[in-house]
This record gives sequence, structure tokens and C-alpha cells, in this order.
Amino acid sequence: MPGYSPELNPDELLNQDVKTNAVGRQRAKTLDELEGNIEQFLIQRQVFPEIVQKYFQKSSVVYAA
Repeated sequence: MPGYSPELNPDELLNQDVKTNAVGRQRAKTLDELEGNIEQFLIQRQVFPEIVQKYFQKSSVVYAA
């Protein structure tokens, strides 16, 4: 695998999901609020593992499934 290839890394799909849905949709006014938004978002992902499974269905990361 190349030294830096975010498109091949399933973690990057989660990072993008967090940035888009936890940080981007709810603009935090404080650091504590930002941390709370992210924590709440990640807890929701734990409750619905089928969403996380979809990260591994993208053609560029199927190898990791």
C-alpha cells in the first residue's frame, strides 16, 4: 500500500462522516460543545453498526472487509 492513500483507508470514511455530520451540521460555540457533538455522533454510530459496515462496501476499501 502507498505511504499515504486516504482513499484506501476505511478510517478516513469515518473521519469524513464525522466532519460532515457531527461538526458541519451543528456548529459548536465552545470546545466542550464540539466534543459533545462528536461524542454523541460516535455513540449513535455504535448503536447502528450497519452504518459503519457501509464504510467497507465502498469499492476502494472492499479489500479491508
